[in-house]
Amino acid sequence: MQVCNNCVMDTTDPEINFNSDGVCSYCTTFPEYKRRYVPPDVASGKALERLCREIKQANVNGNEYDCLIGLSGGADSSYMAYLVKKMGLKPLAVHFDSGWNSELAVQNIEKIVKSLDLDLVTHVCDWEEMSDLQLSFFKASLVNCDIPQDHAFVSVLYETAAKFGLKYVLSGHNFATESVLPRKWGYTSDDLLHLKAVHKRFGRKKLKKYPMQGFITRFFYYPFVKKIKIIRFLNYTEYHKEQAMDLLTQELGWRKYAAKHYESIFTRFNQGYYLAEKFHFDKRKAHLSSLILNGYITRDQAIKELAKPLYNPKDLEEDLEFVAKKLKITPQGFAAIIAQPPRAHEELPSHARLFTLGVKVKRLFYRLLKGQGAKPGVEIEASTS
Repeated sequence: MQVCNNCVMDTTDPEINFNSDGVCSYCTTFPEYKRRYVPPDVASGKALERLCREIKQANVNGNEYDCLIGLSGGADSSYMAYLVKKMGLKPLAVHFDSGWNSELAVQNIEKIVKSLDLDLVTHVCDWEEMSDLQLSFFKASLVNCDIPQDHAFVSVLYETAAKFGLKYVLSGHNFATESVLPRKWGYTSDDLLHLKAVHKRFGRKKLKKYPMQGFITRFFYYPFVKKIKIIRFLNYTEYHKEQAMDLLTQELGWRKYAAKHYESIFTRFNQGYYLAEKFHFDKRKAHLSSLILNGYITRDQAIKELAKPLYNPKDLEEDLEFVAKKLKITPQGFAAIIAQPPRAHEELPSHARLFTLGVKVKRLFYRLLKGQGAKPGVEIEASTS
């Protein structure tokens, strides 16, 4: 196995390349990638001020809210909520309850909402449909089993924004902690054709209440007809996650999780066990490499972090039993799923090529509308996580 001499990415990503100095393609393309997603005047604070001014000025009718924020209780979305309020915006918070919130996540959401005096809309999924859909992705032996909850969450964000007449949806996704994400370690959650194909083959229940949106609706109707923008708000500020978590803890009583995205029991189990056991990669390497490239940690610090076990054995035993019970499958049945050979998402019906084309067309539209390249921070990529 070859490991990058600059970050901690390695050949568990089948598409990684190295130059003659042993530096990987993520590191060599990082400066260009950063210019594409992060405004040049972030350090001065002007980028954030300009964005917030734009959001406020767009609220010409004096609506009660001027933007919508997704709130999971994790560090990224919680700090975003804090910053949005600090900048004088009037957000409506939306939480999608997929049935997997940890107790700590629930407590953190309550603290954020109360401390910041936020109005909160909570969408509770139909558990029978969600669990059947998630189990179908496990049975299909696919790498991105987060697709069912991720697709529904974005659907709810768009639908809620349209309902309240809001043009700005602020996302906690950010370049600082997510600039490295191997294509083969995931697949877009936007592909409704793929989601339905997986469920048709491996699921059992009809999806009657599950929030879903097709290609035209998500890529063109909401962005260009309803003129709703999804913006990666934290890309407009110098986001240092450790400092942000310390601030949230001291000022709002927020509490840390063991790792990134661990506010969800499902995601904790998926990343900490399923991906590692079945696909033999450690997603922490991508997260830590993002922090290295953005100058927040050293490579030695990342190596020390990776030396820690992905899962405490006792916690894994409890989570395996809990997940199996919630999905109505035995631990032995789940072990059988793990033992099955992995399947690529492309082996099942999808709109993969259409989404690639859609991203290019959407970028072209932004150039025509703005007279420049795609606006940094605006969500125009199909999500892969």
